[in-house]
Amino acid sequence: MNVSSLWCTTVPLHVDSFPTALSNVHTIMSTFLYVLIGLATWGDGLGTNAQSVITDDTTFYGQSPPVYPSPNGTGLGDWADSYSKARALVAQMTLEEKVNLTGGIDADSSCSGVIPPIERLNFTGLCLSDAGNGVRTTDFASSWASGISVGASWNRELARKRAVGMAGEFRQKGVHIALGPVVGPLGRITTSGRNWEGFSNDPYLCGALAFDTVQGIQSVGVATSTKHFIGNEQETNRNPEGNVTAVSSNIDDKTIHELYLWPFQDTVKAGTVNIMCSYNRINNSYGCSNSKTQNGLLKTELGFQGFVVSDWGAQHAGVATALAGLDMVMPNASPFWGRNLTEAVNNGSVPESRLDDMATRIIAGWYKMGQNEGFPALGRGMPYDLSAPHQRVIAKSPSNKDVLLQGAVESHVLVKNVNNALPLQSPKLISLFGYSAKSFDQYTPWAGGWNGGQQSLAPIDLVNGHSQIAANGTLISGGGSGANMPAYVSSPAQALSQRAYEDGTSLWWDFHSGNPKVDQASDACIVVGNAFASEGWDRTGLHDDFTDALINNVASQCNNTIVVFHNAGVRLVDQFIDHPNVTALIFAHLPGQDSGRALTSILYGDENPSGKLPYSVPRNESDFGALQNETHPDGIFELFPQSDFSEGIYIDYRAFDAKNITPRYEFGFGLSYTTFEFSGLQISAVEGADTSEYPSKPIVEGGHEDLWDNVVKVSATVTNTGSVAGAEVAQLYVGIPNGPVRQLRGFAKPVLQPGESAVVDFELTRRDLSTWDVVAQNWLLQGGDYEIFVGSSSRELPLRGTVTV
Repeated sequence: MNVSSLWCTTVPLHVDSFPTALSNVHTIMSTFLYVLIGLATWGDGLGTNAQSVITDDTTFYGQSPPVYPSPNGTGLGDWADSYSKARALVAQMTLEEKVNLTGGIDADSSCSGVIPPIERLNFTGLCLSDAGNGVRTTDFASSWASGISVGASWNRELARKRAVGMAGEFRQKGVHIALGPVVGPLGRITTSGRNWEGFSNDPYLCGALAFDTVQGIQSVGVATSTKHFIGNEQETNRNPEGNVTAVSSNIDDKTIHELYLWPFQDTVKAGTVNIMCSYNRINNSYGCSNSKTQNGLLKTELGFQGFVVSDWGAQHAGVATALAGLDMVMPNASPFWGRNLTEAVNNGSVPESRLDDMATRIIAGWYKMGQNEGFPALGRGMPYDLSAPHQRVIAKSPSNKDVLLQGAVESHVLVKNVNNALPLQSPKLISLFGYSAKSFDQYTPWAGGWNGGQQSLAPIDLVNGHSQIAANGTLISGGGSGANMPAYVSSPAQALSQRAYEDGTSLWWDFHSGNPKVDQASDACIVVGNAFASEGWDRTGLHDDFTDALINNVASQCNNTIVVFHNAGVRLVDQFIDHPNVTALIFAHLPGQDSGRALTSILYGDENPSGKLPYSVPRNESDFGALQNETHPDGIFELFPQSDFSEGIYIDYRAFDAKNITPRYEFGFGLSYTTFEFSGLQISAVEGADTSEYPSKPIVEGGHEDLWDNVVKVSATVTNTGSVAGAEVAQLYVGIPNGPVRQLRGFAKPVLQPGESAVVDFELTRRDLSTWDVVAQNWLLQGGDYEIFVGSSSRELPLRGTVTV
């Protein structure tokens, strides 16, 4: 286990009679002693019998420091009016009514969770529903491009438009809280089953897109539930099973701030109404019972004014979770809360002031979203059983068509294009191969995988649930609660057939064979495969033999073989990528219902690809080292699985840069049908900016107010030097002293006509240039030289300069 860095806290324990300074000293010393006691216990257990399996959870006590009491929400910033109204309403509630706000109930609804109304006070109740990629388990909705596809777009404006469109569908269905976006898992473990739900394994890119998603969704009056807080980086052992606890993510203080907390901080800054605590343990304390993360990091350090809800079934204690900062439990109040919480308040185990704060935070969010007036009825048109008569509520809107299609288009990343194989030039014959080219065979309520993104799995895969591929049709989303509901599916085969009809092209196809025969008259052969991932388990590999063999078999017969992957995460390609007949490769990710239409528009050049990889693709699994696969119960930790984040902040491109590993395709890489040049780098310090070591302004939503002050300005010119219009993602990286070689700290995506130039401007905040100081427990802006890099990927950075702070 990684115990080299101790957590510290600036949150005073409940020592009201001491002056503030003494209280802070008491906190630090108490935390230090508490951790030492825990480590001593741990050491004693190992020293007496190094081979004994640990059977007592007390071995780990102290590894996550206690932070109490849970801070009351204060109504910071634009929460003030909502808090005033919430306090007035809560003051009228009985004890039982306040308790009823804190736990879900069973209802004849496909809302993922329901808080009952309080009719006498005109509180309408709450519907919480999956998920971050669109409304689930209902009809008349849309399948939006998934989180990983938004990451591949590197397009903040498009992310916001997607969010607004999705939120409109949630609102129409009477959903008060959309259970997304996902910023955890961040993507530490390459095979993690839920990486596809989030945007990127880079905290800056993830956080920026999450910020726009939160603001977009909440602009429509639907609250966001940013999840999963925190360190939820694998599916294996995410929940306790039998006498084995959930896995513990053992994360040091610096790492949790600079990587895993970073995107959550962005969403708090954006005003997210809700944060969902995670299944896993953090430093051996369950996520929903962890006072350090909930009371300390979230509610104190980040000034979070909303409420914390448990992941479904993630509560493992009653009084302890209430005191640790949990505000609402799902899907049901029982067995720990409900009547037990009422009793705990009556007997003094939980102060009524803590219950009042829970209720106030929940009601304040309801008011902040304007859900007290004119909001559709709770969960309307979302019955538990769609096959029974129900109200027909059409949530999808014609106004979203362009956003749905553009989200699918920018989901695609072109990474190989030899001899201008793409775009296709009036082909007379196309041969189409691969299981992911066709639509899945079945899509009706209660059909296999219908509401869990598993429609594309073959029947045998639905039984064992651990396939690397979805062999029964095109993959438009990953599996689990993050899946969404297509109104229709445009598969590659359907879209190419339509294009063939329009152009007079001929088509051959085979969606089943691993070694099909190829007509030698083919102008192009297109092979469409996928890489499946789902909530509930972690991927069993990063490439599969069947698809690799299919590609090589086709390429051996066709000198213009174009490969497309619908991939729910990293997919290795070195088994075929150097074949001389593999002329193009596209990572399409998870484009949603317009998948085929988007792909065809790119193949034919109607759209110029502009996506960039939101992760790195190495040459071999071994390049990932220990971060390829999840942690399992092992050795003395057979009953308490331990996942040590000993790599610190060095994941993905940070790790490859540090180890001098050259990936096959680097983070931020993606090709276009045109070419771009970068020039004119300008770097300047912001006049009058405060560059003292530590921020000193008060806490606002998102942390110290001056963390968000601009201290450096950077600009550069991007020119389209090619012959067709296109968009280029200009990426800015910073070399922070005593840190990774470079870290993403800005991006912009101008659309340029041939010969056109645009100046892109970047503003670097104090936070962007700071590192977490574990001693001072604050963000440190170091004095010295900061390297600035601008270019088209994390390794194509033609513009370089320095700024001195």
